[in-house]
Amino acid sequence: MMMKTKKIKEMIDEATARELADLFSSLSDGSRVRIIAALVGGELHVGAIAEEVGLSESATSHQLRVLRQMRIVAARKSGRQVYYRLADDHILDLYQRGLEHISHP
Repeated sequence: MMMKTKKIKEMIDEATARELADLFSSLSDGSRVRIIAALVGGELHVGAIAEEVGLSESATSHQLRVLRQMRIVAARKSGRQVYYRLADDHILDLYQRGLEHISHP
């Protein structure tokens, strides 16, 4: 039996709970998780992401819009191309911890 090493000091408020639930919900789509995996290696433009994850550019753009609204990815425009990257190290950490969790027996 596992012992808890940390106690929850206080419950989170409803707004924070909803925001956290929305974050996890945005990560519940396999296409979006594959996009995050593609961006672990660094910044890519939409066409490269689409090719890497096996989606159309239109579908990829749609998924990127969701990820961008949730501040999971950030965008940079250069000429006609839009380049995407993970928004910050917290997203990389969530992704890596999730992989560790599902790999753990």
